[in-house]
Amino acid sequence: MEIKLQKIVELKGTLVLESNLHIGSGNLEMHIGGTDNPIIKHPHTQEPYIPGSSIKGKIRSLLELKTGVAADSYNKNPNGGGIADFKSYLDTNSKQTASILKIFGFSGSDKSATSDEGKKARELGPTRASFADCNLNKEWKEMAVENMWPLAVEKQETAIDRISGTAKRGSLRQTEMVPAGAKFDFRVTFKIFEDSDKELLNMLKEGIELLQKDAIGGYGSRGYGRIRIEGLTEE
Repeated sequence: MEIKLQKIVELKGTLVLESNLHIGSGNLEMHIGGTDNPIIKHPHTQEPYIPGSSIKGKIRSLLELKTGVAADSYNKNPNGGGIADFKSYLDTNSKQTASILKIFGFSGSDKSATSDEGKKARELGPTRASFADCNLNKEWKEMAVENMWPLAVEKQETAIDRISGTAKRGSLRQTEMVPAGAKFDFRVTFKIFEDSDKELLNMLKEGIELLQKDAIGGYGSRGYGRIRIEGLTEE
């Protein structure tokens, strides 16, 4: 493969929350009067955002399931969680696995090896897709400020005792979330090195469609994290 960049394609649109969204901050420290399950926020503005890594991880996961790559990887290595990596590509020599690795990338240490395996890794080339963090849409944020809409809300949740049908003692928790209706700027760039990469771009677009039928963030089975992407354009 000749590593020569032909062009960079940019996919842009507006990501709209159709239901509440929770992407945890990973901060386990409890503050007086605070929530015990906070969302991730920008450290300077304290505004919620959607990490590009969350978008990338979910689209990759859905495409791995759609193509059967996850099952192939799991069958070869049950402890690997079904994640497609370069080792699973060597084991299966699957075109679908190669496509996943080309779009989303894999460990650089595999490419730096001097063995035949390293040569095969380098033949896959650089990672094609790059996912930007989704920040609050400027126009929507101005509307939210004008109408005094909250950018984050808290919801009390509890577990139910299956026998008594009442709240289970000690299970009450507060979960912070971004309310439905919030809008974020969505942006993904894609590098084209050879004509066959256009097929990979179409595969990525299919992943974006799958994302809109599933959910991102936590508690998707409860209805959280449903989204749609409006006005998706390709430049």
